[in-house]
Amino acid sequence: MPVTDLSPRTALVVLDVQQGILGLPLQPHPAARVVDNSARLARAFRAAGLPVVLVTVAHGPDGGAALRPRADVPHHPPALHPEYSALAPELAPHPTDLLITKRQWGAFTGTELDLQLRRRGIAEIVLTGVATNLAVESTARCAYEHGYHVVVAEDATSTFSVEHQEFAIKRILPMIARVDSTAAVLTALRAVQD
Repeated sequence: MPVTDLSPRTALVVLDVQQGILGLPLQPHPAARVVDNSARLARAFRAAGLPVVLVTVAHGPDGGAALRPRADVPHHPPALHPEYSALAPELAPHPTDLLITKRQWGAFTGTELDLQLRRRGIAEIVLTGVATNLAVESTARCAYEHGYHVVVAEDATSTFSVEHQEFAIKRILPMIARVDSTAAVLTALRAVQD
């Protein structure tokens, strides 16, 4: 369903737009597009006086905080380096931004994201970031389960294959969120301010 309106109680949640992930090969949108669109949304949300939440994933210097489940296709974080969790410069935090560090795909489990959103009266979140079928989808699922309305800015997300992006965007996320473009979200945000 197209995004034609947003609640005046909406927050932007930017996921894993950080140095250690942006250097990976992303599809279908290059890292620069995800960063640019996320930064455009962050500027607009700040200008509207709405919360911007910048979420990074960190596993500690030795990788010890990373999950290591028994799985058919185990996922291990890429090699860690000192700047792994550093945000893209275009998303340098502003004093009013909320900073959340997570230790797994989703931004709710084990963090204070839900608490911080509820204390600010947030009812809806707009999601951007990497990877669409991992961090974005996991966070969207949990937000849905917590009763938030969810919007995904599709061209401000990307992952590691076109197939994974399309499955998340066309099959999973439309059941729990509205999926549209950065431009549509910006237009809906302007209407909130009028």
